[in-house]
Amino acid sequence: MLIKVINPNTTSSMTDTIGRCARAVAGPGTLVDAVNPTMGPASIESHVDEALSVPGILEQIAIGEQQGADGYVIACFGDPGIEAAREAAVGPVVGIAEAAMHAASFLGRGFSVVTTLERTTGRAQDLADHYGFTRTCLAVHACDIPVLDLETDPDARKIVTEACRDALESDGSDAIVLGCAGMADLCEHISSEIGVPVVDGVAAAVLAVQSLVTMGLRTGKRSEFAPPPPKAYAGLLSGFGRP
Repeated sequence: MLIKVINPNTTSSMTDTIGRCARAVAGPGTLVDAVNPTMGPASIESHVDEALSVPGILEQIAIGEQQGADGYVIACFGDPGIEAAREAAVGPVVGIAEAAMHAASFLGRGFSVVTTLERTTGRAQDLADHYGFTRTCLAVHACDIPVLDLETDPDARKIVTEACRDALESDGSDAIVLGCAGMADLCEHISSEIGVPVVDGVAAAVLAVQSLVTMGLRTGKRSEFAPPPPKAYAGLLSGFGRP
């Protein structure tokens, strides 16, 4: 089984971290290929960043289809381009926010999300509502660390851990969801420090895709997620057109 884990930003060091965390949970016989696009933002921290990351995601889906990938993970907590990716891919596509929230909902009556910048909390809450977790997602908190600083700030682990502890106390939650793929390697440490389950969406999404493929399940192509109608695209997007 080949699962492509797509980091929608173009920072290869973050892709390496995501790949390590994904491979740590993949079962025997599952190959994880962690990739990032050749075009797009260095990190995703705004609606503009999300929008401009989608062509790069679709680029990697197209490559994966040529390679025979069985399924895909979109490794950004905004789950950018997930509907478009489901149209373009034969196998299942799972976003890390979607997978993490589902996993956390199994662990108690409510969970808190801890993400990076305050400006991204609204998007995370919108996703919780969209995925049906309005009651279960108790709140979304920011630790105010830029995405790329998670790799370089020596205090990042401590700051994220304390933000998770504060969320736990203020919300009375049973679990924490880490709201950034760049936090994937902090999961075990934070859980041991605050004493509740901490869910990393990268691991949750890899295992979700692996399970779906094992069950022989794919995205339904009867209607909305059928391949898009062929048409020409202009300018920078001309490579995405089909006759």
